[in-house]
Amino acid sequence: MQVENKTPFKGKVFIVAAIPAYNEEYTIGKIILLSQKYVDKVLVCDDGSQDLTGEIAERLGAIVIRHEKNMGKGAALRSLFRKALELGADVVVTLDADNQHDPNDIPRLIKPILTGEVDIVNGSRFLGDINDEIPLHRKIGNKFLSKLTNTAGNVNVTDTQSGFRAYSRKALEQIEISTDGIGVDTEIILKAKGLRIKEVPITCRYKGIRVKRNPFKHGFEVLATILNYIAEKRPLLMVGAPGLIAFIGGFFILFYVIYRYFQIRQLALGTMLLAITSIIVGVFAMFTALILYTITKKTNTKNST
Repeated sequence: MQVENKTPFKGKVFIVAAIPAYNEEYTIGKIILLSQKYVDKVLVCDDGSQDLTGEIAERLGAIVIRHEKNMGKGAALRSLFRKALELGADVVVTLDADNQHDPNDIPRLIKPILTGEVDIVNGSRFLGDINDEIPLHRKIGNKFLSKLTNTAGNVNVTDTQSGFRAYSRKALEQIEISTDGIGVDTEIILKAKGLRIKEVPITCRYKGIRVKRNPFKHGFEVLATILNYIAEKRPLLMVGAPGLIAFIGGFFILFYVIYRYFQIRQLALGTMLLAITSIIVGVFAMFTALILYTITKKTNTKNST
């Protein structure tokens, strides 16, 4: 959909829909057809599907990127973003292929970017009235992970797990995706430093949607992404502090073992080995934290110059 817009774009705006898909032959057609009403081009990453997802997408006019094996949502989005930039996209909208998202919400998502208001628009399921279809365990898990993400990234986003978003070209050029798995949506929010983010309400379907991933495994993957980010950005806190605790704890245990040996002339060999292991792990963690801290400082200094 070629959109005439005076600010901040000159001339016509090229809008792309980017859809990661894995075994979605029953729903991919509907998502593509509805998305085509609002965008100029639809990109689909067939992430190792074993069904007709890719073939259906091609028949409907989408550009299909194929992964030989299932690599994960993060890898799919990385391929989609790269292709969108190659095509010269000004705005990219991401949405899921399982019919959970409603493509009719696309105009609401892209509008703040077309007017130059923000760089990323996040579709939130938790703005206004919470969608009653969302399972209780998902609401609780999402709110917990969102709170943790907001704290780690110093942001304020109500739905950090949302995959229904719009990005400016500036945002795509700045954000480098390193996560291959489902934690990618959280990683993007954490790495959106300096970018303007706005949220808009979206509708979301859960009834009739096939659950392909254990929600607890999903949650742990996202949690791992958050902790990995914190470890990279605050290595002294996340790696060095536990290392120091392990070192001190191991030292005191070893001291106690030696003290008891001189008292009763019996050596608690198992406890001593545990103490020595704790000391070694602690030293290794502290050195690792110092190395990561040095690398982080140099990287931040380089980026600021």
